[in-house]
Amino acid sequence: MRFAPIAKLSTLLPSACALCGEHGQQVLCAPCQRRYLGTAQQRCRQCALPVVDDAKGDSNAVCGACLRDAPAFDNTITACNYAAPLDQLVLNLKFGHQLALAPVFSSLLRDAILERRNAALPDILSIVPLGKARLAERGFNQALEIARPLARQLGIPLAAQLLQRARETAQQSGLHPDDRQKNVRNAFALAPEAMDSIKGRHVGIFDDVMTTGTTLNEIAAMLKRFGAEKVSNYVFARTLPH
Repeated sequence: MRFAPIAKLSTLLPSACALCGEHGQQVLCAPCQRRYLGTAQQRCRQCALPVVDDAKGDSNAVCGACLRDAPAFDNTITACNYAAPLDQLVLNLKFGHQLALAPVFSSLLRDAILERRNAALPDILSIVPLGKARLAERGFNQALEIARPLARQLGIPLAAQLLQRARETAQQSGLHPDDRQKNVRNAFALAPEAMDSIKGRHVGIFDDVMTTGTTLNEIAAMLKRFGAEKVSNYVFARTLPH
């Protein structure tokens, strides 16, 4: 009995777009990508929230909030807003174990990164670590599943163990904004063997969703205390202010 080559199996297996359900060979069909991801927004260079139209074309635009209270991180690049229907895709990966979405997210974010032509790529890429209890419950870190192909696509070393959880924290999404900073204060540590590797370097941190930026700000501040020169965030989706 002859078997089809592995490279051709995708043409034999049934597939459907994760958004519209249309049958095809792509996890996200081309029409859905154009409809939900095809329109680039002008965003704040630091926090990636949309900025007013008069800043259009300025990739170094900074929003008023970041000007008033500058975060510890230097840049944030995102592929999309965390809004329907794309938010459901994130939930399907994180809680529905649809790991086939991870390389799709990484490719979409890679395109967004490469569109920022004046933004230098980081020297190393790492991820926001999960606590041991949450990792055991979920079975995987969705940030790592997306960051692994992203690092390959960009040609950047992935240092998955660069950051560690110093203590368990409550789920940020369930907390009032005023409590989020207390929740993550001193919650992250740098791996002892990695201290020399970040001094004077540009460190990229990946997370699937950036909500208020509190977690990423805490991590950036810690990295800079240990000598990182620059910290950039790479997130698949950015939550808009309510």
